[in-house]
Amino acid sequence: MNEPVQRRAGDGSPAPAADDLRWWSAERIRDAIARKDVTAVEVTQYFLERADKLDPELHVYSELDREGALAAAHAADASLARGELPGPLHGVPTAIKDHVPVAGLRGHQLGDTPAAVAKCDHFGVERIRKAGAIIFGTNSMLGAGGGGTLAGEGLFTPFNWDAEARNPWDTRHVPGWSSSGGAAAVAAGMLPFAIGSDGGGLTRLPAAYSGIVGFHPTAGLIPELDYERPRPPAGITVGPLTRDVRDAAHITQVMAGPDGRDPFSLQTQPDNFLAHIEHGVAGLRCAWTDDFGFTDRYAAPESPRVIVLVRAEAQKFEGLGATVEETREFWDDIMPGRMAQWLAFYPTAGLPAPSAETLQAGFEARGRNWDRFHKLFRTHDVILSATSQRITRPIDEWEAAWTTAGPSYPGGSFMGSYCSHTDMFNWLKFPAISIPCGFIEGFPVGLQVAGPPGSEATIFRVANAYQRAFPRLERPPVS
Repeated sequence: MNEPVQRRAGDGSPAPAADDLRWWSAERIRDAIARKDVTAVEVTQYFLERADKLDPELHVYSELDREGALAAAHAADASLARGELPGPLHGVPTAIKDHVPVAGLRGHQLGDTPAAVAKCDHFGVERIRKAGAIIFGTNSMLGAGGGGTLAGEGLFTPFNWDAEARNPWDTRHVPGWSSSGGAAAVAAGMLPFAIGSDGGGLTRLPAAYSGIVGFHPTAGLIPELDYERPRPPAGITVGPLTRDVRDAAHITQVMAGPDGRDPFSLQTQPDNFLAHIEHGVAGLRCAWTDDFGFTDRYAAPESPRVIVLVRAEAQKFEGLGATVEETREFWDDIMPGRMAQWLAFYPTAGLPAPSAETLQAGFEARGRNWDRFHKLFRTHDVILSATSQRITRPIDEWEAAWTTAGPSYPGGSFMGSYCSHTDMFNWLKFPAISIPCGFIEGFPVGLQVAGPPGSEATIFRVANAYQRAFPRLERPPVS
């Protein structure tokens, strides 16, 4: 294993050169290939070389399918040569989180399902492939190097750090979980976008820890169905990890929409997420919360500084024409019973099924929070908060938090402390995005924008307005 890089970058890092392909957006890469300024094969070879250079340090890939990627790139160039119209992601490289099925590639699963080679693509993967994306392989995720086995409620078996992803801002630290490899890859310029999954904040939190954009859509917007174990997704979604909000909207658009094979997906066509994305936020009403009325219980020593920083960034929307009002609403703390609810949908060998009384209490708390948010959204378009009140942790501290030290955290698991600002939106099936908004101790911090079900277009519009007005051009040392 290579020695970890110990440098950090902060607010003064130089901006990248405009012609540096590693920082191009997915949209720009696709358009350049469509104009034949560059070929899909050239782009693919470039990013494969990036993998060769950086993956020994960052461990972002579980499986890198070189032959498959090059074959797809040659096919993409051949289709242009025949005069065929390019798809919306034509020739753009990507990779998929390890547990999201990619046909022919081995992936880990949720609950006690063993790792296996996928027989078919996830519906979202199927759609980005049809749109022309070049799938490089699968990205590493929580515990994939050591099995990621639950040893108790919210507690895991030890990890294999030769396989776990590292944070490109400082490789002694984690990039967040569980879409860790995808977040690190996008942050380091190894891919223009990746597909993660979010079961408690697990695209948004790695995005915040890694200084990129991570999106969690309304549940059912992007169809998915496990043919081995058909079941409702319980708030787990797939979504894009990008550096650019427009890319996140564009990729979500490609994956969104009903599918007759999935009985749990939404049955209506989605909005056009790009139609008003450049219209700004004038007239929009934003709520702000420091802690949702309960998350101070899960605070870390740096949390007050994180909240002060993100609150100041949220207030900048007023300068863009929106209103920002602090809400004093108190939501129920759902975290103490959250793992029990998870186990009801994703049973794990050796762990007891939750009682009906435990589940009822959890669902009743969900109902109270649902009512409070819907009341808020009658007078506000979105709610703003910190994505996490913590910053990335060193790998030894991180492993201890999920294993030996877990019982010392509020609720008996680090899960509540990690997911305190994000998981409620999974459980309520509301959409939310994390966008980079600054640094604490040289590490990225994220601003979360959440809204009611179906508010993707508004969320993207708000996030894009912030990113265009206050771009973050710092790049990590390992890139």
